Amino acid sequence: MSRRKLIIGNWKMNNGPMEAHQFLHDLEDELKNEKIAKDVDFAIAAPFVALPFMIGHSHEEGKEAFYLPLAAQNFHYEEKGAFTGEISLDMLDQLGLEYLIIGHSERRQLFNETDEIVNKKLLAALKTQMTPVLAFGETESEFDANKTETVIKNQLTSSLKSVKENEMEKIVLAYEPIWAIGTGKTASPEQAQKAVAFARTVVAELFNSDIADKVIIQYGGSVKPENVKELMGQKDIDGALVGGASLDAKSFAKLITFDKQK
Repeated sequence: MSRRKLIIGNWKMNNGPMEAHQFLHDLEDELKNEKIAKDVDFAIAAPFVALPFMIGHSHEEGKEAFYLPLAAQNFHYEEKGAFTGEISLDMLDQLGLEYLIIGHSERRQLFNETDEIVNKKLLAALKTQMTPVLAFGETESEFDANKTETVIKNQLTSSLKSVKENEMEKIVLAYEPIWAIGTGKTASPEQAQKAVAFARTVVAELFNSDIADKVIIQYGGSVKPENVKELMGQKDIDGALVGGASLDAKSFAKLITFDKQK
């Protein structure tokens, strides 16, 4: 089955409103003479304060607006209430966001998000029109102990609890080995393929093989223009969740036009 590729740049706590607005200008310039493949989708997950400054608009009178799909890095699973500092799904929906990152390893490790919390966020996200991007992956010690598949199965089973078959078709998965995030280390294409293929078998066990064949599964972990084409060439890898290499418009343009990279 031919699945679309999805490349999302995750800025984390980088690039405020001024940098975000400039990025929009710069990316438009970078893509003027580049044709993105028809089967490639992309988005930027910017900090909350930057998102309104990246909503598509025209920089020249009479010119069609440049539209950059956007994603949220986090949100609260409750609809509203006394949750100081949190952001609701309705607030994000009002900005016209397309994607929602859920369960990123930094949220799990630094902010104590458990599989139960990740599951609550996923179920809440499925009530919206936005697409959830569910991240999962093992630590370096788990990798060294050959527990990659055990961790993947446990995280997916817990995080996808109570998700219905028709809902699973709306979810994107993102395999991110924690030992490869921001470390400069990258899983080899073969390692990434093996882990992503295993995740697909877990989805088949939890739902069915048809859904498993359709689900988009990204790879994340030190993806950059130099290695993106080889990673995207793997049978089961359907895109990338990219950190540092997405902060610069020129670099991000190379990522989303990976088919043209040497």
